[in-house]
Amino acid sequence: MRTLCASTLLGEFFVIGFAGLVAMRTTDLSTGTVWAVCGTAMVLCLLLCGVLTRPGGLAFGWLLQAGLVVSGLVVPTMFVLGAVFTALWWASVHYGRKVDEAKAARAAAYPPEPDAA
Repeated sequence: MRTLCASTLLGEFFVIGFAGLVAMRTTDLSTGTVWAVCGTAMVLCLLLCGVLTRPGGLAFGWLLQAGLVVSGLVVPTMFVLGAVFTALWWASVHYGRKVDEAKAARAAAYPPEPDAA
């Protein structure tokens, strides 16, 4: 699950950066405000990659997805991109868990052989 979720977060990192560039040109917000918000969100994406398996990691990921959708209030295209990445996040969590369960079942069915020394 961690690999799939981290891949989604890395994609979001770039999308947030590009959305910041669009927001600088199309809104009345100052450059500092745009990059304070976008930069923080980008750093959170990267930090969240490292804490996905810890308690609350996935919940924080869902909050980040909600924030991405809400950013559509500033850059309307982000409503669509936020929805797409929310769907990707759901798929990463859902199918990542299935992959983890399959790996655990396989490991239980075929335990590693002891090394012959």
